[in-house]
Amino acid sequence: MKKIITLLAIVFSTATILAQNVEFTKENFKENKDGLKEARNNIEAGDKFFEQGSVFYKQAIDPYLLANKFNPNNALLNFKIGKSYLYSNFKLKSIPFLEKAIQLNPNVDPQIHYVMAKAYHLDMQWDKAISEYKAFQSTIKDVGEFKELIEEVNKHITECLTGKEMVKNPLRVFVDNVGAEINSQYPDYGPVISADESVMLFTSRRPNTTGGLIDPGINEFFEDIYITTKKDGKWTPAQNMGKPVNTEDHDANSGLSADGQRFLIYIGKNNGDLYEAELKGDSWSKPERMNKNINTDFHESSACYTPDGKSVYFVSDKPQDGLGDRDIFMSVKDEKGKWGKAVNLGPTINTPYGEEGVFIHPDGKTMYFSSQGHKTMGGYDIFKTVLENGKWSTPVNLGYPVNTPDDDVFFVTSASGKHGYYASFNANGFGEKDIYMITFLGNEKPMVMNNEDNLIASLTAPVKETVMAPVVEIKDAQLTILKGVVTDDVTKKPLEATIDIVDNLKNEMIASFTSNSASGKYLVSLPAGRNYGIAVRKDNYLFHSENFDIPKTAAYSEVVKDVALKNISVGNKIVLKNIFFDFDKATLRPESTNELELLIKLLHDVPTLKIEISGHTDSKGADAYNKTLSNNRAKSVVDYLIAKGITADRLTAVGFGEEQPIGSNDTEEGRQMNRRTEFKILSK
Repeated sequence: MKKIITLLAIVFSTATILAQNVEFTKENFKENKDGLKEARNNIEAGDKFFEQGSVFYKQAIDPYLLANKFNPNNALLNFKIGKSYLYSNFKLKSIPFLEKAIQLNPNVDPQIHYVMAKAYHLDMQWDKAISEYKAFQSTIKDVGEFKELIEEVNKHITECLTGKEMVKNPLRVFVDNVGAEINSQYPDYGPVISADESVMLFTSRRPNTTGGLIDPGINEFFEDIYITTKKDGKWTPAQNMGKPVNTEDHDANSGLSADGQRFLIYIGKNNGDLYEAELKGDSWSKPERMNKNINTDFHESSACYTPDGKSVYFVSDKPQDGLGDRDIFMSVKDEKGKWGKAVNLGPTINTPYGEEGVFIHPDGKTMYFSSQGHKTMGGYDIFKTVLENGKWSTPVNLGYPVNTPDDDVFFVTSASGKHGYYASFNANGFGEKDIYMITFLGNEKPMVMNNEDNLIASLTAPVKETVMAPVVEIKDAQLTILKGVVTDDVTKKPLEATIDIVDNLKNEMIASFTSNSASGKYLVSLPAGRNYGIAVRKDNYLFHSENFDIPKTAAYSEVVKDVALKNISVGNKIVLKNIFFDFDKATLRPESTNELELLIKLLHDVPTLKIEISGHTDSKGADAYNKTLSNNRAKSVVDYLIAKGITADRLTAVGFGEEQPIGSNDTEEGRQMNRRTEFKILSK
């Protein structure tokens, strides 16, 4: 037996460690000799990957497992398998191997307690993780030399304590995998949605990536952008968006506009830059690189639009004006449509660690982002902050189970706030990262709609605001989504029209959007707390107006308003829904200015046009009084137009009182419709 053991030591010197705890006898010598040789080959194959670093650890697993079959009681091999699993799609499989490694040899590797702590941390075994972190700290002899490492371990211990408390008070949510139509066995992440949840874009590393290339740095396919739409409440199978959106480089989606017509793209050129693409009809435009105020020679990784499209928030690791590893910046679009100088959001938001995945809710004031530096339970956690009086509030961790000990990034919500979407690792998922939908549970609130009287009341009546807990704020979004289709009134064909949104009280243009040229679809987000004038306009058509007065206390509402634009023909007429008068008087209110200016522009564009301005009332009050009031109101509009340079011979004022109702005078809604100002084309 001594000769046999000596022979083995000489022949298999590079793999003798595998023979620990394996009993060699005369009878099993050949079998074990062959097994040892095979195990040695598997160890060598695994080591080739393991020694290249964490990116390649997962490729070492299979050969290591084969070697482990020969001798499952080898401490070093168990450690390597455990550490490899920790960087794979199946991180929690690391635990039994690491536990066994420690059992066999507590000093098998200087990192054993740290790696074991990370595994327990990910499995939310908080006390065990803390114990192992402290055990690792006790092995550090030179505190000065390893100061940063000690600080890192202390941070992880704090994360465990935070996680322990959060798990005791979980949020009332459902967290559901969005399913096989979207997720795959490959990494799927970075979901962005339109405000009404009808479109989702996300990033994936699948074999059908454009160009079919593999990133040698991480040994995975290049990123491409995929799209899915919701039909009958279900997501359609995701499709690669193809060229020109996807290139042969890394292409990752970032921010999607509320209407789903424009989006921001990360392309892996110049160390990673941000681009913009626009849906023109049925096709996406070629992405255009954003200017130097956004992109630098450093890594710009993700971005989002504000609901009005006038600002962009983005993440960069540029050292200039930076506060940490990765920071969130903001840029505002100037009058020429160019992105202005980037401004760091400051230490309330940015930390010495990494921030990522910024998203501005359609309410325009709530921001979600992921951070390693705020009070997390491990890795990146998702936080919420609100812009109040020009300052961001202290970020609040969304809590468990939205956040986990692993990286939770790229969180977005629907306009309603009922659903959130993000990517996270889960051992029971389809792949390395999957996309999940979070459903926030809670009570509903009724929507407060607008009428002319509400506008007047809103100028004088104080609004009582309720301070809500973070979960309630997510759940009860305070805005209205207005969407629909713009068509030609006669042909019913979709039209590409401009939708202007005005703050009536400030006489200020808030934003301007365009309906899709192929489908005619439009969608605009109207945050609560304003009186909105909406004008839909297109050359050679009469404009269409709507009014929405949305108090600050109004809950989420989704209004579908299809708009059929009338061409400029004799006899066609429209209601001027943003013409306002003082109560029971014919005095034009300042909030009417923008609507009147649209009318003036139409009269200038068609200089031969002659029109009738008519006033109408509901049936309340005496007939003669109503007719006089309506006539005086019509005359007030005509007088305004004349004062602005429109000749009197092109204008006719008439008051019809209650003679031409368009709604029932038995309901407040009908009476509100009847109180109106119209204009009609008399000749052209």
